[in-house]
Amino acid sequence: MTSPQLEWTLQTLLEQLNEDELKSFKSLLRALPLEDVLQKTPWSEVEEADGKKLAEILINTSSENWIRNATVTVLEEMNLTELCKMAKSEMLGEKEGRRNSVEKQSLVWKNTFWQGDIDSFHDDVIRRNQRFIPFLNPTTPRKLTPYTVVLHGLAGVGKTTLAKKCMRDWTDCNLSPTARYAFYLSCKELSRMGPCSFAELISKDWPELQDDIPSLLAQAQRILFVVDGLDELKVPPGALIQDICGDWEQQKPVPVLLGSLLKRKMLPKAALLVTTRPRALRDLQLLVQQPIYIRVEGFLEEDRRAYFLRRFGDEDQAMRAFELMRSNAALFQLGSAPAVCWIVCTTLKLQMEKGEGPAPTCLTRTGLFLRFLCSQFPQGAQLRGKLRALSLLAAQGLWAQMSVFHGEDLERAGVQESDLPPFLDRDILRQDRASKGCYSFIHLSFQQFLTALFYALEEEEEEDRDGHAWDIGDVQKLLSEEERLKNPDLIQVGHFLFGLANEKRAKELEATFGCQMSPEIKQELLRCKANLHANKPLSMTELKEVLCCLYESQEEELAKVMVAPFKEISINLTNTSEMMHCSFSLKHCQDLEKVSLQVAKGVFLENYVDFEPDIEFERIKNVTPDTAYQDFCLAFIGKKTLTHLTLEGHVEWERTMLLLLCDLLRNHKCNLQYLRLENCRLTEASCKDLAAVMVVSQQLTHLCLAKNPIGDTGVKFLCEGLSYPECKLQALVLQQCSITKRGCRYLSEALQEACSLTNLDLSLNQIARGLWILCQALENPNCNLKHLRLKTYGTNSEITKLLEEVKEKNPKLTIDCNASGATAPACCDFFC
Repeated sequence: MTSPQLEWTLQTLLEQLNEDELKSFKSLLRALPLEDVLQKTPWSEVEEADGKKLAEILINTSSENWIRNATVTVLEEMNLTELCKMAKSEMLGEKEGRRNSVEKQSLVWKNTFWQGDIDSFHDDVIRRNQRFIPFLNPTTPRKLTPYTVVLHGLAGVGKTTLAKKCMRDWTDCNLSPTARYAFYLSCKELSRMGPCSFAELISKDWPELQDDIPSLLAQAQRILFVVDGLDELKVPPGALIQDICGDWEQQKPVPVLLGSLLKRKMLPKAALLVTTRPRALRDLQLLVQQPIYIRVEGFLEEDRRAYFLRRFGDEDQAMRAFELMRSNAALFQLGSAPAVCWIVCTTLKLQMEKGEGPAPTCLTRTGLFLRFLCSQFPQGAQLRGKLRALSLLAAQGLWAQMSVFHGEDLERAGVQESDLPPFLDRDILRQDRASKGCYSFIHLSFQQFLTALFYALEEEEEEDRDGHAWDIGDVQKLLSEEERLKNPDLIQVGHFLFGLANEKRAKELEATFGCQMSPEIKQELLRCKANLHANKPLSMTELKEVLCCLYESQEEELAKVMVAPFKEISINLTNTSEMMHCSFSLKHCQDLEKVSLQVAKGVFLENYVDFEPDIEFERIKNVTPDTAYQDFCLAFIGKKTLTHLTLEGHVEWERTMLLLLCDLLRNHKCNLQYLRLENCRLTEASCKDLAAVMVVSQQLTHLCLAKNPIGDTGVKFLCEGLSYPECKLQALVLQQCSITKRGCRYLSEALQEACSLTNLDLSLNQIARGLWILCQALENPNCNLKHLRLKTYGTNSEITKLLEEVKEKNPKLTIDCNASGATAPACCDFFC
């Protein structure tokens, strides 16, 4: 919609032209590139129009921006000096003022960049997300209350970039007929400020607007406030909702001012755009009213694939590198951040150009980041002191929950700006384009890696903390649960620290930078982990943490020492990463006696969404289940102490996977005696494979196949295995296995042939009316059965009488048939 001011100005200008001047104006106007609607307007209407009518035609067919520029251009060509000055003053004056008012905002936008040749990709990502932001979408219905939009997502996926692009579009004079203003409030910076008024807060970077602040704030409906990085605001709990006020001239602590803005006590008509990582969403819900949540995902899988193809050029190399990154679920998830994609591509491309095999590099995040760091410098670079300074800065920032560093931060930590150029030149560290004394790391994960390096490196002899404010905890504090709850970013530092305890990685670092790893780091890690769990058994979360750390280390000896005390393990594997962690470490559990394992549905499947608790969803495709499952099975071979194994859950069992397990059971080193495959969707074909194992294995005595739809044919295969004298199976649980009359007949025949079974569970099968077939076998003197469980969906007096007769004829037999349906005890009670 064109502003009335422009319409009046244009009409005034055109009415001052005489007949010949107006004719020339129309002729020169026609020579310009016309907009679509004006092109389709019959030109005869334009030629016949007087000044007032021409102004009306242009207003109705053309955009404001085109009208302003076209009018000034034509008047300049006509050499109408006075009218041209008037046009520039009236038409471009407001526009020029608005352009000047957002000049710094343009600088803010230009300062936001992603590494490498990634511009076209981040444009697509921004466009994909920006269409959901209502106050920038012209098709969104207007509402009386102003919008509050929350952009949330993992670190480095583009939340700030998107927010700054929204600022630019909000203030774009081509998109809005009236002047609009946007203010950027960085929570990283707000944490450093003392008490002030709200007017002072928003004008600190805009001194030229100091006098205009009252008039601007009086038009709050024209203002967009961007609150960036709410999760980085360091305030005590509840500080944002206490003592809120609506007076923008009153002096208050910055958190109070920010809380007042978010609670809409301050400038309630302004539009709000908040960015945060997921961990602050819960606190944010207490502040904002009716927010619109938009999850920023960064690079989707197709974006990552396209970026790899562009970076490598060669399609085969690109797809090989891409598949390597995808084979590590944790690394692939990090790849949603464009900067991490750049690190992966830069590292693997350089390796491939040298003819090196890149596969080991992507095995762990530590391995990848270390190779990236070392590949950026020639061997013997002798940057030991500078690397130590960089890692110190990273650690200081992470403990202070700070990712942007100013000159005073460097001075406080004892880091010289002269230490930084080698890392600035290689994009490991970046400098703010607008503020030259402001630095940040390429990505949070790399800052975490460098923090771990600070702990792993041997201290310099001349290193002196005197006079410098190092607020950095020791290794024990780093690994403590208390500190991790306060600062979740420390968790990944612990993983990287274990990764740096690897001997080969230590040698690679020494060869490049000339620095030594601390010789005590391994023992310190072992001691800290032992202290943390000395007085209580490991919870499942703690166990997963230990296994993850050990996998990150890829250090066999470290794993052996760490898992040596484990005798019993119960774990629920929810994704492929946890499967790899488990398979790496469990093969070192020399005294392991019992394992209870639950595998979430889809872990071995392609195209399954990998659900990570409390963080974002990530799609896993083309997982190689045979390899992952084989690694896990191999972990058990040779463990004489391991006698119990439970695989439980909605696992889609492909036959190849079951065959791997069967190969394990056939191995003469395997000592498994109790095997539970409950609710694993086994089929009759699975029973045929298991029957072959029953004949060969001399150790397997207990087999539970409860809640698998094996049916009568599956029972037939199992009975064929039982018929062999070599079979040592004593207990068989077939609870809820879809068995009918025909299955009972197969079991009856096997029991009468003096098979080894002494315990049999047939509960919750539809066999109440064919039960007399089984009773014939139970009365046979060749039957070795001692305990029979027959929980059924319903019994009658005839069945009860039949079973009592069996007990009389076979007193050594115990028949359990009292409970039924949902009240029946779990099969494991019978099985063990």
